[in-house]
Amino acid sequence: MKKVLVLGGGFAGVEAAIYLRKNDVDVTLVSDRDYFYIYPTSIWIPTGEVTREDVSVPLDKLAMKHGFQLIVDPVTAFDAKEKRVTLESSRVLDDFEYIVLALGQDKIQHSGMEHTLSICGKPEEATALYEKLDALILKDKGKIAMGFGGNPKDTSAVRGGPAFEVLFNVDTYLKKKGVRDNFELTFFAPMEKPGQKMGEKALVMMDKMFKMMNIHKQVGVKIKQFVEDGIEFEDGTKIESDLTMFISAGTGHHILLDSGLPLSDAGFIVTNEYNEIEGFEGIYAIGDSASLMGPEWRAKQGHVAEVMAKNVAYNIFNHMQKIDSKESYMEHLNILCVMDTGNGAAFVYRSNKGGKMIPMPIVGHWMKKGWGWYCKHSKLGHIPRIPGM
Repeated sequence: MKKVLVLGGGFAGVEAAIYLRKNDVDVTLVSDRDYFYIYPTSIWIPTGEVTREDVSVPLDKLAMKHGFQLIVDPVTAFDAKEKRVTLESSRVLDDFEYIVLALGQDKIQHSGMEHTLSICGKPEEATALYEKLDALILKDKGKIAMGFGGNPKDTSAVRGGPAFEVLFNVDTYLKKKGVRDNFELTFFAPMEKPGQKMGEKALVMMDKMFKMMNIHKQVGVKIKQFVEDGIEFEDGTKIESDLTMFISAGTGHHILLDSGLPLSDAGFIVTNEYNEIEGFEGIYAIGDSASLMGPEWRAKQGHVAEVMAKNVAYNIFNHMQKIDSKESYMEHLNILCVMDTGNGAAFVYRSNKGGKMIPMPIVGHWMKKGWGWYCKHSKLGHIPRIPGM
């Protein structure tokens, strides 16, 4: 039986391994950590609503349930021409006919990043956000700044939604604690219209939310550097901050730089709509590792990564059977999320036909909670998967 190697234990990698196993394909998954981390529900870690364990699924349990082999060992090098993978332990994997690259992406580094924490970085940072916020609440006052950055070389590699969600959840949390009036909350971003991917109507609604929640906003000015007590901008202004959360934009994974694969200007792997790489038969790139095709508003999201994963599983199986049938991710390209606020949410959807943002007071929060429960337990096989999810 031909074997498939999947590199990466995130949304794309795990989904690819699961769907390949549905076709009885021999699969080995390599991950740099021993758990699958549900980033969309980690937004509640900073406010203590969940813990890191609550939003994590042990990969050995997933491997046992679905029947794939698991190696927990970071990738240190990949030679695409030779289909050779080197791991941190010095182990070499070079006997796989098919390789699925789902390594994710790196983050653009700014001066002074050590003074920030991210909800989209290492899982440990989410816990650090909780500890730092809790310490500020004990002091009964503080200044909190939260924002995200952009990548001018690839506008799809931006994580804006989680920044808004954590900011709104912190606002709700401080109100529940009865100390909101003692805190100054500020949102910042270097682009003129952060969140523009959601559509103009959504931008208008976001501004209303900022005013209603008394959240200050500073946008349209490039970040000079982060410092211990805030953020300095290129126009000479500064936001004072006791706690700074910043989600840096994505850039290509460093392992790919010397892989020999074709890369975009931003360092992502160039593929076709079937996630194949021209000139490298049997190698596929999915999720954040792949350069996303499509319109200007496109965005790298978990559901798009999972569509790519399912398609690649289908395409690989058909290739093995010499069946000329492939699935493309292009028709599934959209922005879809439930933007949580801690006491409700807003349903956000964007396609070629435009965007919409629909408020969902109270029930929206529990809908996202329900999705998190579904994501965890459906992957473990405790409940059936819903088609299309």
